[in-house]
Amino acid sequence: MSRQSFVYGALVLLAASFINRIIGFVYQILMIRLIKPEGIGLFNMVFPIYILVLVLATMGIPVAIAKLVAEEMAKNNIQGAKRIFKISLTFIIGLSTFFTIVLVLGAPLLLEYVFPNPKVYYIFLCLIPGVIVVSICSAFRGYFQGLQQMTPTAVTQTLEQLVRVVTGLLIAYILLPRGVEYAAIGVSLGVVIGEIAGCITMVILYLRSRDKLPAVGGPSESLSQTTVRIFGLGIPITLTRFISTLLMSVDAILIPQRLQASGMSISDATSIYGQLIGIADTLFFTPTMITIALATALIPAISDALALNNHRLVLSRTSEALRITTVIGLPCTATFFLLPKEMCGVLFGYPDAGVILGTLAFGGPFLYFQQTTTGILQGLGEAFKPFKNLVIASVFKIIGLYYLTSIPAFGILGSAIALGFSYIVMAILNYLDLKKLIGYQIDWSHDVIKPALASIGMGAIIWQVKLVLLPFSALLTLIVALILGFIAYLAILLALGGLHRKDVYRITEIIGKRFKS
Repeated sequence: MSRQSFVYGALVLLAASFINRIIGFVYQILMIRLIKPEGIGLFNMVFPIYILVLVLATMGIPVAIAKLVAEEMAKNNIQGAKRIFKISLTFIIGLSTFFTIVLVLGAPLLLEYVFPNPKVYYIFLCLIPGVIVVSICSAFRGYFQGLQQMTPTAVTQTLEQLVRVVTGLLIAYILLPRGVEYAAIGVSLGVVIGEIAGCITMVILYLRSRDKLPAVGGPSESLSQTTVRIFGLGIPITLTRFISTLLMSVDAILIPQRLQASGMSISDATSIYGQLIGIADTLFFTPTMITIALATALIPAISDALALNNHRLVLSRTSEALRITTVIGLPCTATFFLLPKEMCGVLFGYPDAGVILGTLAFGGPFLYFQQTTTGILQGLGEAFKPFKNLVIASVFKIIGLYYLTSIPAFGILGSAIALGFSYIVMAILNYLDLKKLIGYQIDWSHDVIKPALASIGMGAIIWQVKLVLLPFSALLTLIVALILGFIAYLAILLALGGLHRKDVYRITEIIGKRFKS
């Protein structure tokens, strides 16, 4: 397959990812207004556990399918590629069935010893069928990715999201009169129904395409050899993903428990956790649409530069990417710090969640920096280093969550502080690794001070707009402040020489690729 085809496939996935994020953002706004933060909090207490089980049920096999199928196709062994897929699919069906049974039998124990709110029980049970569905669908996606056909993945992901949104909102609305915990069941059922729709579509696409590949080649290894190849790739991936997902799952369990330890009732702790995860985090992670796209694009870009043994190009691309990250991250941070209540109130109807967003904001630049540097390190072939740094940062986060959240004076703000501090730790560790590996040094004057000064100027404009317009309308304040603030930021940055023409081109190129279909 040509390089152009690979790039086209990557763009298709990026476009689908962008569309899904927009749909997901609108869905989050509507669902928060419908089932309130308490409902969102209930769902997000169990969803990380569901993802954790999915990691175990798939055992990294979809990634192994993609890699091994691609290898067989490169050797023109189409029969071998199909054989690997069928064997892998059999393993996935067996594993996902086993873990589904384990979940059904173990759900009462999770309710008793793990879940911080008993209302989540039926929400969790409704998610369980998704384990088999998602696992099977992921196998088909791995197969198509191995063929370097990214359109089926993009199509099914977008379809899943649309079905999830429509059915989730509809069921939540129907069940809402019975109570918020029943309405939250709508979120779970929406997820599963969306996944079923995506899986059925993926199977149909597979059945239509399987006869188009000629029966060329044949198996050149035994079943045991194929099994060793599949799990030799899958198990290391599983270990990494399992630990990463486990660390994220700790938040969903620990934060509500420590909020209760600070003196809150179960209902209040669930609701305030919902404000953190459903409102503040939703806004806080919005700029990552750009930084994740940048990190994704950096992996092959840095790898290419390394393959050419061009150290200067590696440094140049690293500097350019991190400069763009700072240029985007600092004004977003200023906005979250100065307009948190207005954003949370206008978009979600909960201005009080703005206090959480404003507290999270201090960690913003470091979160965006760590995402971009993670992409660079992966492009350098050093994927273990950001994982190691994540584990170290998570230790600090868990300690902070445990102690700060339980202090009545802090509460959920203690959680926000702990999360922000973990972003700082990981960003510093990633930077130190880059400095050691390629000699990268931050250009403080150009990459930090100039965007910071422009952000301060932007903040002054936003503050003045708030003073004048806020007594009249929060919506008008938000619109005018964002427009004038952005114009001021761009003007000051250009005046200071903190933005290159190629930076503008690169940012618009990344955004443009997100919109291409």
